[in-house]
Amino acid sequence: MRIPAHAVCTAIRDDIVTGVFAPGGRLTEELLARRYGVSRVPVREALRTLESEGFVITRRHAGACVAEPTEQEAADLLELRMLLEPLAAARAARRRTDAHLKVLRGLVRLGQERARQGQGEDLRALGGWFHETLAQASASPGLISLLGQLRHKVAWMFAVQPAARPVESWAEHGAIVDAVARGDAERARALTAAHVERAEAGHRPRWRGARAGAAR
Repeated sequence: MRIPAHAVCTAIRDDIVTGVFAPGGRLTEELLARRYGVSRVPVREALRTLESEGFVITRRHAGACVAEPTEQEAADLLELRMLLEPLAAARAARRRTDAHLKVLRGLVRLGQERARQGQGEDLRALGGWFHETLAQASASPGLISLLGQLRHKVAWMFAVQPAARPVESWAEHGAIVDAVARGDAERARALTAAHVERAEAGHRPRWRGARAGAAR
């Protein structure tokens, strides 16, 4: 059975994000095909997609390599997130469905419970699911795609420290959902902007390319 290129793309991206393939490292089709047990055709397609997303570059005489983002690209990444996350929340307030609200409220309840119990190991995943669901509720395919790429790149470039006050952080999530539920787009935008700004204080660059840019 032929494994689709998008599945290979996800696997390679995950390995880049988690550091299996270091920035600047070569990505040969033969090596990747062996690693994932596929032919070179889906690998080639996946590398083209990852290049369009900024995770891979093609170098003359070297072929495909893991990208090495500049300091400015790292700085721009967080700035873009500051612009797009609030936009998604505002659109979610106008376009969300009852199903989106049910999931968001369930995640907030679970996050608040885990925060009170001090179960920090679950909170990062729950936070990721919350923001992904909030983006989905915007009903904006282009925005959803951009935010998905941003989340992958943030995880790649930065180590994220746990929230210093997780109970307060999940209270912020709850307030965002309340605004979305009321259809209050401007309040949802403002609350999300403040929440993302506070969260970004816990981002620490993983490697030199992101360090100076994050400090700007």
